[in-house]
Amino acid sequence: MWRKIVTGVAIVMLVAGIGLFMFPIVSNFIGIQIANSETEKFDSQIENVVDDGLTFEDAHEQGKIDDEGYLIDEKGNRKSENPVVFRLDLDRLYKDSAEYNEKLKTNQSSLLIDSYSYVQPSLDLRGYGIIDGIYGYVSAESINMKLPIYLGANDATMSYGAAHMTYTSLPLGGKNTNTVLAGHTGYIGRIFFDNLRNLQIGDEVKLRNYWDTLTYKVVETKICKPDQSQDIFIKKDRDMLTMITCISDNNGGFDRYYVICERK
Repeated sequence: MWRKIVTGVAIVMLVAGIGLFMFPIVSNFIGIQIANSETEKFDSQIENVVDDGLTFEDAHEQGKIDDEGYLIDEKGNRKSENPVVFRLDLDRLYKDSAEYNEKLKTNQSSLLIDSYSYVQPSLDLRGYGIIDGIYGYVSAESINMKLPIYLGANDATMSYGAAHMTYTSLPLGGKNTNTVLAGHTGYIGRIFFDNLRNLQIGDEVKLRNYWDTLTYKVVETKICKPDQSQDIFIKKDRDMLTMITCISDNNGGFDRYYVICERK
């Protein structure tokens, strides 16, 4: 009797041990698949931009799309595998994004005054017919990273991908811009910026938005204290991408790990 009990306990412990060992592997695999699915959907939307002279609002009022942006037939059945975006909305989004970046060139320092400055999204993408809130994605082949970009570095957006820090340049590129993205490390069930520290000087990092693919190269990596934030500001005549994640300071707190990239 006791032998059976001991054997049963041993089996349970073995299964539990295997489960604990496999959990990060399985959860990370699932996380990668989720990120890939989101970025593939984004690519599909770009390839199938609706250019019929309508906006999301027009098409919705006319019964051509549902609340989530899927094309529908007369009976309300979905006709598209992914939500669609409209050329007129994207044209307006580009114009507003460029104007946003232009304003930052002269008053960024007066806007980024504390850690709450970058929380609220810089633009409301729903107003441009983008219901899923994805502005683009960031990728680095050398570390197998591909993450959707959401606007506003808050708890909600950082639970799904890379978060654009408000009052830094929107990811359009151009001289006198610095797009700053924040991402989690050690988030259970998802890989976000966990492998950021494996990026090497010279590695390529790409930003994909609705209009273009921008290629940057890593030029510097550094560890900073939370109040050492000078690298999030625009640098004169430079086209930059800065990625930030938290790492342990080995003293119960967290430092910030920066990957600084420049477009050539």
